Amino acid sequence: MFNLQEARERRNVRAGEARKLLDEHPAGKWGADQQAEFDRLENEIGSIDQTISNHQKLMDAEAGKIFDGNSTEHSKKLARDLPENDPLRIFDIWTREGERAITAEQWQVIRNTMSTTTGSEGGYNVPSLIASQLIDYMKAYGTMRKVADVLQTADGKPLSYPTTDGTAEVGEWIAQNTTATAADPVFGTVSLNVFKASSKIVAAPVELLQDSTIDMEAFIMKRLGQRLGRIANTGYTIGTGTTQPDGVVPKAGSGKVGTTGQTLTIIFDDLIDLVHSVDPAYRGPNASFMTNDSLLKVLRKLKDTTGRPLWTPSWDGGIQVGTNQSGSNNGNGGFSSQNTPVVFDYLLGYPVWVNNDIAVPAANAKTLLFGDFSYYKIRDAMDVTMFRFTDSAYAKLGQVGFLAWLRTGGNLIDVNAVKFYQHSAT
Repeated sequence: MFNLQEARERRNVRAGEARKLLDEHPAGKWGADQQAEFDRLENEIGSIDQTISNHQKLMDAEAGKIFDGNSTEHSKKLARDLPENDPLRIFDIWTREGERAITAEQWQVIRNTMSTTTGSEGGYNVPSLIASQLIDYMKAYGTMRKVADVLQTADGKPLSYPTTDGTAEVGEWIAQNTTATAADPVFGTVSLNVFKASSKIVAAPVELLQDSTIDMEAFIMKRLGQRLGRIANTGYTIGTGTTQPDGVVPKAGSGKVGTTGQTLTIIFDDLIDLVHSVDPAYRGPNASFMTNDSLLKVLRKLKDTTGRPLWTPSWDGGIQVGTNQSGSNNGNGGFSSQNTPVVFDYLLGYPVWVNNDIAVPAANAKTLLFGDFSYYKIRDAMDVTMFRFTDSAYAKLGQVGFLAWLRTGGNLIDVNAVKFYQHSAT
């Protein structure tokens, strides 16, 4: 029987061996034997990664059925053990029975909005505890939310974010009794407006709502959070800024256009040019690469001028669980689960993030970003709002519908902070 933990530990050991091989064999000592051994280790690591990813997806699918014993125990705690006015308990009651089952005292814990269409459609401004869990699910399915700076505002009014670039500013040496020269900073603004994203409606059978052993609260939140996370990440990555956020790719500065012939690949020299197109002020601890899984496969095969691989597998990340502070190479645009280990892989010493909303290699495609992604600002307006539908369209099917709305936006406030690599036209 497959053991996920053993696979992760085996991956950790192989990555450590590859890292040690690179450390112990600098350019002058790297030969065909070392390259063959590194290729073997890389292939095994890749195979283990794929196996882990496949089993993780299977476990996520099985968890989505919410019939396992852990969900049952968690549900019992929600329904019976939590205080009457605990937000999780209120949310569980609302999920199963609707707004009419919530007492007046419980309504004081939350704020209620009503749809202007059908009276039976009760909106629910999600309490902060619930909202934070939804955001966690969104983060798990969206790379950009892991690396960007997230702001929250009390309303969705148009917002202009102040910007200034001081990288070219310098002081002066002056003699005694000499007046200092004026050099006022230049300020600008970028729009940080919000747009409305929908989770689409999730229809749940009435039988599931009636069964007290099923963890409906977790099921609904996870499914809605996944959907919002994926669509939001697309906007943060390639959005046009009209009916969706300004994406980091269209807003990033041009770092390097590939050498002629690099329509599907990238060479070592171009990669170096991309890194050095970013000012050293943005190449500090927060700097990283971001690309799609297709180009990552190409990057993992790159060699420097002495033949040593540029890609460095991490041997210390495979055992870390549930953190969002470093790169992921799981190939699905983010972690497949909040309990999936974070895997740190490096390119030229910088972490690599996988975001499959970035274009795949093609002529003129922008497939690789480098820089400090904390200069991309995500703005969430107000709270996530959820609706519960019990009208005839669902009743006749024995279902209840759930829908979540998110008002969010994003923009890169400094185009010098992140640059892109663009493949050659021919």
